[in-house]
Amino acid sequence: MDSKNDNRFPLRLDDVTRWKIESWYKQDDCQSRNEFVVKAVNFYADFLAGQVNGILPTAIQSAIDGRLGMFEDRLARLFYKLAVEMDMGISAVLDCIQLDADYLRKLRSDSVKNVKATNGLLTFEQKAREQLDDGAGDDQWPG
Repeated sequence: MDSKNDNRFPLRLDDVTRWKIESWYKQDDCQSRNEFVVKAVNFYADFLAGQVNGILPTAIQSAIDGRLGMFEDRLARLFYKLAVEMDMGISAVLDCIQLDADYLRKLRSDSVKNVKATNGLLTFEQKAREQLDDGAGDDQWPG
């Protein structure tokens, strides 16, 4: 350490703590016991500051960010594939039938209302049961 920045600090240690310092300072590649104690105090102070501020240590935050990035990329690929499949299905159906613009507007409005009402948890089976219960499943096409 630089002698300009040295501050003497009387410190009393119990035998076990002193033994730990003696045992570990060389294994941590410290040049002196003082360097080991300074590193230990700084590490513990940073740990406490992280708990107080609610901030994750940088290594943990980096690992989480990396995993979330991988997850985001995977979801983006899956959503892209899903959009392609939906476009293929919709195109195939529309090649077979003709729908008027008013019917499509009403269908979109109803679909938005249903998704909002179920918070996006509407399933195909629920919708089919609802159609059968309403008597709308009578094989009639609009238009």
